[in-house]
Amino acid sequence: MADHPLLSRLDLNLLVALDALLTERSVTRAAERLHLSQPALSASLARLRNHFNDPILARRGNAYELTPLALRLTEHTTIALDAARRVFESQATWTPHESTREFSVYGSDYGFATIGAAVSRVAARTAPGVRFRFMLHNTPIVDDAANSLRSVDAMVIPHGYLTDLPYEDLWRDRWVVVADEANELVADGLSMQILGQCPWVFTYRSRSAFTSAGRQLQLLGLEPVVDAVVESFLALGHFVVGTNRLGLIQAALAPEVARLGGIRILEPPFDATPTANALWWHPVHDRDPEHAWMRSIFLEAARDVQSTVAAGDRYVEPIGVADAPISL
Repeated sequence: MADHPLLSRLDLNLLVALDALLTERSVTRAAERLHLSQPALSASLARLRNHFNDPILARRGNAYELTPLALRLTEHTTIALDAARRVFESQATWTPHESTREFSVYGSDYGFATIGAAVSRVAARTAPGVRFRFMLHNTPIVDDAANSLRSVDAMVIPHGYLTDLPYEDLWRDRWVVVADEANELVADGLSMQILGQCPWVFTYRSRSAFTSAGRQLQLLGLEPVVDAVVESFLALGHFVVGTNRLGLIQAALAPEVARLGGIRILEPPFDATPTANALWWHPVHDRDPEHAWMRSIFLEAARDVQSTVAAGDRYVEPIGVADAPISL
C-alpha cells in the first residue's frame, strides 16, 4: 500500500518522455520524436532526475551517455510503456474488421516465410486494418523468453526451447538435406559416411541456439565439419551453391531453395526428428479477446502451412533402398 501514494503523484506522461530520452540519448532528438518543444522535454527530464536522484543523461564531451541506472531502466521502460498502452487500448467490445491493432511476433525467417505469410493473408480477409509486425528473434530473446514475451504478443518457435509458457501447436515439418547438384560426393545419394566427409553450413550453432537435426547428427556420433554458420534458413542455399557443403532445411522451404537453381534436395540417411512448431505467449495475454483472435488466425493459417510441407516433398529426391535411414 505504501507504493500507491508515490505512484499517484507521478505523471504517467513521464514514462513516454523517459522512453524517448533513453532511446534517443538526446533531449533535442527526443523532443522532436514526441513533437514537443525542447524546454518542455527538459522540464520532464528535470522531474525524472529528481524522482530517480540520478542524471539519467550524463554529458561526455559533446554528447550525452546513459548513466548505469538509465541503462538498467531501458528494458523496464519499454515493457512498462507497452503494458500501459495495452491497458488504454483495450475495449469493452472488439470487432476484428474495425480494428487497427498491431500484433508483434518474434520468430525466424523460416517462421515468417511460412506461418507469417499465411497469417497475413488469412487476417487480411476478415481484419484489413489489423497489422502484424514480425521481428527476428535472437539467442538472448529466446533464453529470456518469459520476459521477452511481456512486451510482444507471441513467438513462433518449435518445441524444445521454451518451457512453462502457454502455447498452441501449429504445424509439423521435417528436415531435408541441401547439396549442390555438381557435388560429386552425393552423386549416388547420401549415407552417414558421406555426411561425415562433406563440409557443412549450419543455421544457429551455439550452446543454446541449434536445430534439432543438427544436434541429432552429433547424437549419432557424427561431428560435422562446419564451414559456415548463418542465422537464416532462407539464406542457407546460397552458402551451398558452388561448394561441396551440405545443409539442413525444413521441407516447407524446399520450393524456396529450389528456385536458386543448381541445388539438389535429398532425404537424410537418418530418421530426423520433425520440428513441432508452436505459438508461445506470456500468460498476461490469456484473457485478452484480441489476442485470442490472433491465436485463432495462427491456427487457421497453420492448416495452410501444413499443406506446403507436403507440397515441398516433390522437390525431395527419395533415398535409395540400400541407404535406408538409420534411427537413434
